[in-house]
Amino acid sequence: MPNIKSAKKRVKVIATKALHNKSVESALKTEIKKADLAIDTQAGDKADTVRVAMKKIDQAAAKGILHKNTAARRKSALAHKLNAAN
Repeated sequence: MPNIKSAKKRVKVIATKALHNKSVESALKTEIKKADLAIDTQAGDKADTVRVAMKKIDQAAAKGILHKNTAARRKSALAHKLNAAN
């Protein structure tokens, strides 16, 4: 446990940021699952749900939650899955 005031503050700030990052990553996973489900079940507008998921991936990468190469890989996988379903 830190003794210095600034170190105590850093612990609080890091915990807050970690919680925020976790919520963004959770929302991202939810959108990706929705897109996968839409592609698999052939229900609804597949392209629209994939577009929303790709936007969330881009936003996570812009915020630094995902590495840019990880974001590109996930977007590519979604695109391949969508194109294979068509």
